[in-house]
Amino acid sequence: MYYPNLYAWFDRAFHDWLRRFGGHAALCRELGAIGIGVIEAHASFRKPMRDGETLRVTLSVQDWSRKTLTLNHEGRVADDVVVSGTEVRGLFKLSRDAIVAGEIEALRAIVGRHDEG
Repeated sequence: MYYPNLYAWFDRAFHDWLRRFGGHAALCRELGAIGIGVIEAHASFRKPMRDGETLRVTLSVQDWSRKTLTLNHEGRVADDVVVSGTEVRGLFKLSRDAIVAGEIEALRAIVGRHDEG
């Protein structure tokens, strides 16, 4: 098992989650952003995995702050938790001179509308 792939699978879980709300590109257009990107990522490898095993990754929202969203990831093979991790993501926008972290409340509102409906 090539463990850096786990970060790619965390990212895939995030983008799959965003599809519920229209997908990454559509959300960025709606929010005037260039991306909802990773600021920080961590993983704890709890058990070894073997090539050919089926890994199921789940995502949950841990926290919304003014400019960041913190996500929890859990990877299981059968009933065993083999990896857990967190990502902190920000809403990146273009300013006159740079890319900056934007307010993330508008994304939270979109997610909340979907959860209510």
